[in-house]
Amino acid sequence: MPFLNSHPSSWNFNIDAHMNPFLRPPPWSVIPYPIAHFLGYRRPSTPGSGSRLGDDSQLGNIPKIFWAAIGSFTSLSIIALVSHHIPLFRENGAPVIIGSFGAAAVLEFYSITSPLAQPRNAILSQLIASLTGVCINKLFSLSSDPYRLVGGALACALSIMFMALTNTVHPPAGATALLAVTDEHAVELGWLLVPLMMLGCAIMLSVALLVDNVQRRFPLYWWTDVELPASRGGGGESGRSIRAGDEEQGVCGEVERKDEDSSGDDAPFGQHIETI
Repeated sequence: MPFLNSHPSSWNFNIDAHMNPFLRPPPWSVIPYPIAHFLGYRRPSTPGSGSRLGDDSQLGNIPKIFWAAIGSFTSLSIIALVSHHIPLFRENGAPVIIGSFGAAAVLEFYSITSPLAQPRNAILSQLIASLTGVCINKLFSLSSDPYRLVGGALACALSIMFMALTNTVHPPAGATALLAVTDEHAVELGWLLVPLMMLGCAIMLSVALLVDNVQRRFPLYWWTDVELPASRGGGGESGRSIRAGDEEQGVCGEVERKDEDSSGDDAPFGQHIETI
């Protein structure tokens, strides 16, 4: 094992290196473009599609703030209304909304180019945090308040560890894990906290796909910003960084190079951006 032959300070685990060879790129070619547009895909000829970082620097901060306010207000309102009208949640005294969604709204409607805001992080992190939080909650269910506070700290710490190992770090999920053990209403929910969080995540992502793609682009990628193999015989992960919408150029080999680039290296596709 490589861990046994190196110093502990150099140990590193990247789950994507093991998973990406088995994953396929998004099937943008079979999705109608008007739909694909609101899933984060951009045609190579559209403005901004050549930017690997989803650069929206030409857009002023006022439009960004405007759409962030619209998106956060709309998503949080819908989450509260839907949760309130679900009999199972209402009968069990579920809160209409969990506080960590407020922090998630900042990422998914304003800081949309951050890796922490992409769908993989936003959804899987909350799943990990809610499951971890409920497990620790059950473990400390008979403990007094001081020990329950320790349980909350443990739940948050374990969630951070699991998120880091799975490349799904999303700061609001840390609050979810903490609330699952220390908040009275979340504690009473028990395992119902998991579907409550997943419902909220799905609603917030749905609103983000609509609002964030009016003048901007979201998500930049769905699973990873590293190029996925086009076929199982494609030689595995190349290590090159891409964004959602660039697979047509980079993954499937359907690159239409301009004449001025024909004699040079494919520099934009050769630049590697580390995945957080």
